[in-house]
Amino acid sequence: MKKTLYKFIFSTVFGWKVIGNIDDTIKKCIIIAVPHTSWWDFFLGIFSRGILKKEINYVAKKELFVFPFGYFFKWTGGTPLNRQVKENKVDAIARIFDSKEVFRLAIAPEGTRKKVSEWKTGFYYMALKANVPIIPVAFDYGKKEVVYHKPFYPTANIDEDLKILHSYFKNVKGRVAENSFN
Repeated sequence: MKKTLYKFIFSTVFGWKVIGNIDDTIKKCIIIAVPHTSWWDFFLGIFSRGILKKEINYVAKKELFVFPFGYFFKWTGGTPLNRQVKENKVDAIARIFDSKEVFRLAIAPEGTRKKVSEWKTGFYYMALKANVPIIPVAFDYGKKEVVYHKPFYPTANIDEDLKILHSYFKNVKGRVAENSFN
């Protein structure tokens, strides 16, 4: 029932479509959502995961997970992260992967909604440390498509791997087109 409602709103009302899927056997992964140019991207993720009927998670500062908003953030797949503790975030997130049966972590590698020329690489090292694939997901406002690509398994050659990952987002337009990553 929820999938039908999500699909009706997303496709019929807003005119978007979801292309691709996440294989059911992939219980743990890093999902890189690019480009991240608007807070509307959060809703693209919520609608597309509802259509796919997949649990997709994110991390946010633990201060957001207090009453009454904590329920919303947990319901939408949020996991609290203590950003005040002086610990390596890659290690902290790898421990979250170890502690959960299903954890598909969505991250915007740009790290901001502003224009950037390079991605932050934490997502890459998280995938290596947790031994999980990276699934590139394009939020293409130009075509009104959310495209889930096939899993990419990092090789530990970050320079070459980033070239491949960047190629998935060539000519993809964000909501704020001039901030798109290309």
